Amino acid sequence: MNILVINCGSSSVKYALFDEHETVLMQGKRERLSSDEGKSHRDALSEMIDELGAHQVDAIGHRVVHGGDEFRAPTLINNGVINAIDRWSAAAPMHNPYALMAINEAQVRFEGVPNVAVFDTAFHARMPRRASTYAIDHDIAQRYQIKRYGFHGISHEYAAGVAAGFLNCPVESLRLVTLHLGNGASACAVEYGRSAETSMGNTPLEGLVMGTRSGDVDAGVLMNLLQSGEYSLKTLNTLLNKSSGLLGLSGISNDLRDIEAAAADGHDRAQLAINVFAHRARKYVGAYAAAMGGLDAIVFTGGIGENSASMRERILQRLEFLGVQLDIDRNRRSEIRGDNQYAVISEPHSRVDVIVVKTNEERMIARKTLIAVSTPSIETAPTIPIAVSARHCHLTEETFAALFGEGAQPTMDKPLLQPGQYACKERVNLIGPRDRIDGVRVLGPLRSVDQVEIARTDEFRLGVDAPIRDSGKIDGSAPITLEGPAGTVKLKQGLICALRHIHMHPDDANQFGVADKDEVAVSVLGGERSLIFGDVRVRVKDSYMLEMHIDTDEANAAELGRGASGGLSVTDIDEDGCVKRLGEGQFKTQNKPA
Repeated sequence: MNILVINCGSSSVKYALFDEHETVLMQGKRERLSSDEGKSHRDALSEMIDELGAHQVDAIGHRVVHGGDEFRAPTLINNGVINAIDRWSAAAPMHNPYALMAINEAQVRFEGVPNVAVFDTAFHARMPRRASTYAIDHDIAQRYQIKRYGFHGISHEYAAGVAAGFLNCPVESLRLVTLHLGNGASACAVEYGRSAETSMGNTPLEGLVMGTRSGDVDAGVLMNLLQSGEYSLKTLNTLLNKSSGLLGLSGISNDLRDIEAAAADGHDRAQLAINVFAHRARKYVGAYAAAMGGLDAIVFTGGIGENSASMRERILQRLEFLGVQLDIDRNRRSEIRGDNQYAVISEPHSRVDVIVVKTNEERMIARKTLIAVSTPSIETAPTIPIAVSARHCHLTEETFAALFGEGAQPTMDKPLLQPGQYACKERVNLIGPRDRIDGVRVLGPLRSVDQVEIARTDEFRLGVDAPIRDSGKIDGSAPITLEGPAGTVKLKQGLICALRHIHMHPDDANQFGVADKDEVAVSVLGGERSLIFGDVRVRVKDSYMLEMHIDTDEANAAELGRGASGGLSVTDIDEDGCVKRLGEGQFKTQNKPA
């Protein structure tokens, strides 16, 4: 299968043809395109299609910058998807219209070939609400869909995957800050495989200093400019999007190479532009390390991130307190190499690795397009039993002894469905800064690390901030005090809200067409309310029995009783651009190594 990837920017078209093994069969780029004069996007697309010649095209993947709330995965394009992309054009006027032009051209020139939209916003769609919510009137935010969507998601996800490959560790076990630095620039906190925070917001204007875009600006300044009468909405938009950033600061250029040359000759504004750019990026790295409770690696990508050794060095200065040790020589001679094209520029003993990755959005789009067009149907697969997992504790032998007395052992009350696991007669009390919850069940057998799982309602009752995590991912999680009949134990970390998940035997996984660590959606079949749970992690192991685990809050939302079940569910966009449920089928994002 050959996959054509079309990546339309505001003034460029990049394209590549891949086979199903991600081998590049042909590629090219057209730049400095303009709809006013000279060569247009439509001209460039026509030239690209002519270049393909006799090459077979079996599927076409398009980069779409803004997908709003509707799209969390690569999506087969129909009229409803086109309508939805068009609706979000106002929030991404420099990108979405050109993507629509490319989609229309591809549908005409390659009749019958499936087209897939891969969204820059999709990687950020699972950000926690505390990261995506602006502190403005809630009703206004809902009415105008004002929230942080984030962008550059394809690049951030790709760079994180390459870094994880170098570190020889699943991306689900890492805390990374990825910096996509170029004419457009953004930072992303990638916490255990997911975007936990990103610098771009409701539009691609917020965050880091960019080539011509301002990044963060006090909203009061903008209101004052409008009130002055010297600026209209149109001229203010031009100021922020086309006359600010490196160009506005330096007065020279939006190209960092020109600015660095001028700065070396003593140009004061060029020097200021470099310092502001580096300071803003460094500030975000520190903030994101704090938000994630730790940091394993910093990843640079994008034109500036890949090519400016001096800017990387400036950004990394004063980050030694995080464990960053830059190798100056490696940084300055960084040769990006290997199939995934990366370079390591940190000292071998650096606690936080620093990696430069040559971004490859086209490869990532091809990968996701292949998933979208080749995902099998599972309409005949069985339903999945759903278990409501009430708050509970997994304890170590040491903690259990401190709570219940030296030599005490857990006493089985009743077995659980998963082989070897059981509910204990022993219970503990949870004590938080605001309140306490008594009589919380201990589960056996004893484990190597302490972990306490609660629901969101419990979190606010206790007055703690428990992150949503996979079981076992407790680094940087919340502290909690446990009280037992023989004593108390203060855990420095270990309190989490468990990510909803499904236990599967390998035979079940084969039947559903999923793999370990895939994320799926599950539609509830046994509750009083129709509900689809997204972001459900698949866990596959020989010893597992088929069962989905959700917490009490989630069960209450679906009004689930005993014997409830669910099915892997697929959703789509109808002809009016609205989300609809099509029935039982597969809906997943696959974790494939970069």
